[in-house]
Amino acid sequence: MRLRLLLRRLTVSAPRMSVRSALPWPFRWIGAAVVLGFCAALGLWAFEFGKEIAGIDDGRIEYLARLERDVADLQQELEIMKEERNKALSLANTSTTLMTAEKAAQERLSTLNKQLEVDNQRLRDDLGFFEKLIPTVGTEALAIRGLQAEVQDGRQVKWQVLVIQPLKNAPEFSGRLEISFTGLQAGRPWVATLPGGPQTIKLRQYARAEGVFDLPPQTLVKGVSVKVMDGTLVKAVQSIKL
Repeated sequence: MRLRLLLRRLTVSAPRMSVRSALPWPFRWIGAAVVLGFCAALGLWAFEFGKEIAGIDDGRIEYLARLERDVADLQQELEIMKEERNKALSLANTSTTLMTAEKAAQERLSTLNKQLEVDNQRLRDDLGFFEKLIPTVGTEALAIRGLQAEVQDGRQVKWQVLVIQPLKNAPEFSGRLEISFTGLQAGRPWVATLPGGPQTIKLRQYARAEGVFDLPPQTLVKGVSVKVMDGTLVKAVQSIKL
């Protein structure tokens, strides 16, 4: 009989049982509050401990705030420096423009100065030319003045000659101008005249003739001679050495 009762209690058909706490509700609330407080304290301790591990404290936060202010100040200074840089670039561009204009003006002045030097030299040449036209006492009726010759690059001879009649109311003269060149060619004596032969010359007061003579290879010019011919009669002669 006892065995049956024991088996009935241990099987599914055993009667239902309910377990009730004997602790009153106020104590239950107090216990829950204690547990919650402990959890909050534990969380706060974990937060502070985490800040210490991460190196974040009040001093570090203040330092970060100061860094932010410094960054803002640096950005403001950067903006100011950018404005100053833009002003400096504008001034530099203006200076470059002025320098370019000044350089162009200097180049124009240099060109003008060279032109003035050329004009001055031409005026001097003309002055010397007209001085040679002044009649002198005891001068023959026809004369050669200002024979000039210059070797250029060893390949050409540039020559110039002035023929005058230093007499008032001189009759017109018509004749020939013969020019000859002397020197050495390959170490041997050399003589040559203008390729076209004597030049026709006409003048009443003066006449100027000039030209360029091409030298043969291996030729060294030593002198230039000019003759003014009236038919077969030599009216004037002049020679120069180079």
